[in-house]
Amino acid sequence: MRTVTGLFDDYDDARDAVRELGEAGVPSDDISIVANNTGDRYSTDDSDAGEGAATGAGLGAAGGGVVGLLTGLGLMAIPGVGPVVAAGWLAATAAGAAAGAVAGGAAGGLIGALTDSGVDEEDAHVYAEGVRRGGTLVTARVDDTLAPEAEAILQDRNRVDPAARRGIFAQEGWTRFDDNADPYTLEQVQRERERYRSMMP
Repeated sequence: MRTVTGLFDDYDDARDAVRELGEAGVPSDDISIVANNTGDRYSTDDSDAGEGAATGAGLGAAGGGVVGLLTGLGLMAIPGVGPVVAAGWLAATAAGAAAGAVAGGAAGGLIGALTDSGVDEEDAHVYAEGVRRGGTLVTARVDDTLAPEAEAILQDRNRVDPAARRGIFAQEGWTRFDDNADPYTLEQVQRERERYRSMMP
C-alpha cells in the first residue's frame, strides 16, 4: 500500500479527485478529505465537532461509497487550522486526537497520520498549513498497482506542488505548521484563494 496525497486550492477540484479515485477502484474507506470551513462554507446542521467528524468518517461505506463519503462530511476544529469539514480515515484520526482533549493533539494527529502513512514530514507540514489557509486535502491509501493512476488523478485535478507552495510560505518567514497559531479569518482565507487563483496558468 502507498499513500497518495494532494492539496487543492479549489474544493471542487478536490471533490472531483475523490470521485475519480473511487471510480478508479480505491475503496471509500481508504480515501480522506479535510477542507477548511472558515466562514461555514460547507456547514451542515450537525454542529457537534468531534462526533460529527467521526460520524462522517464512517459514512463512506454506509452512504454509498465515495458519494457517501462526500455527503457525510463531519464538522470539527483543528488547533491552528480552525474549523474544517472532514471524512475518512485521516479525519477519524484527527477526531480521535481532538476527543482526547490534548492541546494541539488534533493537529499532531493529522501530521502524525500523514507521516506514519509515508508522507514526507516537510510535505505534511505544508499540507496542514495549506488547509489552514483555505485549502482542501485529499489523501488515499492505494495498492501499489493503482498508485500511478491515483497520482495522475490528483495531478489532473490541479493538485498543489508542495515544494513550490513551501517556497511561497517560506518567503513570508514560515518554516512549519504551528498548531498554536491563530486560524485564518474568512478575509485572510479569501485573500489566499484569490492569490493562488491568480497564479494559475
